[in-house]
Amino acid sequence: MAMLEVQNIRKSFGKLEVLKGIDFSLEKGQVLSIIGSSGSGKTTLLRCLTFLERAEQGSVTVNGDTIFDAAEVGKISAAEQRRRQLHFGLVFQNFNLFPQYTVLQNVCLAPKLQAKERPDYKQHTKEIIAEIEAKAHALIDQVGLSAKCDAYPWQLSGGQQQRVAIARALALDPEILFFDEPTSALDPELTGEILHVIKDLAGRRMTMVIVTHEMQFAREVSDHVLFMDGGLVVESGTPEQVFDHPEHERTREFLSRFTQA
Repeated sequence: MAMLEVQNIRKSFGKLEVLKGIDFSLEKGQVLSIIGSSGSGKTTLLRCLTFLERAEQGSVTVNGDTIFDAAEVGKISAAEQRRRQLHFGLVFQNFNLFPQYTVLQNVCLAPKLQAKERPDYKQHTKEIIAEIEAKAHALIDQVGLSAKCDAYPWQLSGGQQQRVAIARALALDPEILFFDEPTSALDPELTGEILHVIKDLAGRRMTMVIVTHEMQFAREVSDHVLFMDGGLVVESGTPEQVFDHPEHERTREFLSRFTQA
């Protein structure tokens, strides 16, 4: 059974149909890259999958548990929706760190808020907070920023801020991590450090879905690639199938932009 199953996701904004029935599945530990031109629906798909937008049709299943069904909209409680969202972590294009908090505080914030819902929180507050902070330190070290725990976002480069955002997304132990063009807001010389962190996560068998314009990176890190165009999945397969032997003319046309000298 696939870890993630996405079926018939459809989304419109007014009369504009942005997603026209998206289907794909992903096994545990695999990396899926989604490529395509701007406006093809890639970011809207990620926003629907992570509950930032609400699809009008379709369903999303994680490990056999349906976490979104358009037919259920309005029938589940806010608490249940928050529980379902915990399956996923999302790294945005523009970092979205809280400027008033240090690196450590940014990474700890969501776990500390979540911990307050634990029945033993009042009895073991100090121990729970210490555990959260120790885990945050480990994640910050994992992304290579152990010396920056007490720094504020304005004191960091764009690449460092994005690495903090990755650590923050990992802090709630998501089963699947989503990246929305994680290098698009960075200067080209800073892109490599983010791609290195994502490759490290892939090596650790983190299940990931990555929207990216970095074709070589997608080729290197992915188990599967989806090419989207006009709100549809036009082509899908292994990196070798999609990049080296595309079946559809629209895919070939898109990829030709990246292979021309």
